[in-house]
Amino acid sequence: MSRTRRNRAARPGAPRGAQAVTILMAVHRGARHLEAQLDSLAAQTHRNWHLVVSMDGPEDGASEILDRHPIRDRILRVDGPNRGSAANFLHLMRQGPAGTFWAFCDQDDVWLPHKLAAALERLETVPWNRVAMYHSRSLVTDDALGSPRLSAARPRQASFSNALVQNIAGGNTIVLTPAATRLVHAAVQETGEVVVHDWWLYQLITGAGGLVLHDDAPGLLYRQHGGNLIGANTGLRARARRLRLVLDGTYRRWMEVNLAALQASARHFTPENRHRLRRLALARRQPLAARLRMLREIGIHRQTQLASSVMWLSVLLGRF
Repeated sequence: MSRTRRNRAARPGAPRGAQAVTILMAVHRGARHLEAQLDSLAAQTHRNWHLVVSMDGPEDGASEILDRHPIRDRILRVDGPNRGSAANFLHLMRQGPAGTFWAFCDQDDVWLPHKLAAALERLETVPWNRVAMYHSRSLVTDDALGSPRLSAARPRQASFSNALVQNIAGGNTIVLTPAATRLVHAAVQETGEVVVHDWWLYQLITGAGGLVLHDDAPGLLYRQHGGNLIGANTGLRARARRLRLVLDGTYRRWMEVNLAALQASARHFTPENRHRLRRLALARRQPLAARLRMLREIGIHRQTQLASSVMWLSVLLGRF
């Protein structure tokens, strides 16, 4: 993207609809559903965007779909790192044009036509130099885009204390302000492994004192199929899965990976959140009584009482 377009996208007071958006899409064996997703990008009511695609893993025909699709002139293709979805999105963020709006895109969803326009309408209310992130609910569907149901509500306000232990922002719904992309672009250069890119973004934005705007209206059809890396976190099956992740030690490993990533970028955080991060790392090494007291002082919590109960169970069992 040229310097002229970058400056126009970030300029305070830019007219509504003028903002350029860089859409970041990670592709891995994506041929089956990719064309439908590209069609939905072409149908966006906000027209000022381009797409950066990171191709990861063996070729399955996705390149041919990108080459022949009507939006091919809006696509920039790069080679991925071949280390999984999270690494692929970090790779995109390291190369993305900092100082523009960024949106994150999965290869197998279908965006509703108003998705980008709705995000920008909300983000245009934010001062131009404010770090801010938009995310929304989704319509969770089956593989054929049938049986849509609304994704989980987010009853509690976004915060770093929540982000430390839970991700509430689906990556396929996230849009970042230019100030946020400058922060992310700087932090991602310091970051190694993350569990998932959207959880890291939620932690980074709130850790830095940024604003998180949640839209209760859905912005896309979130397709569920056997290839989903994580999938929609709703229903009894998802709750049982969360409990298994605690009991088998997966959640504890996730906490360790997240803490290492956050510590690498702690210089971007507010003093209060740097203190919370240090106390969290220290608390995990304390005897149970001290661990419970310190974690309560930090204020960690999940969005619902049931989810918080599972979290506190992990603390009691030493799986946190």
